[in-house]
Amino acid sequence: MTLNTEEKQKLINEHQTHSSDTGSADVQVAMLSKRISNLSDHLQNNSHDFSSRQGLLKMIGQRKRLLNYIRAKSEKRYIELINKLAIRG
Repeated sequence: MTLNTEEKQKLINEHQTHSSDTGSADVQVAMLSKRISNLSDHLQNNSHDFSSRQGLLKMIGQRKRLLNYIRAKSEKRYIELINKLAIRG
């Protein structure tokens, strides 16, 4: 359910704003979206895994807060990010 190093590096390279960017809000949202997707797949097969469900809800809340931050800073950047990640926002 966690991301391995190669997946993380790929997400960072796709969403970084400059060459040494590893922790911007865009990168964090991309990583959370990938983890949320993986955990959603897990929960479809393991419906009684309640602790993972709680973790999923926490990740969704964190992603929502980060998206609100990005939206407050730049509406254009927010729209580009949700379209790139194919999430509802």
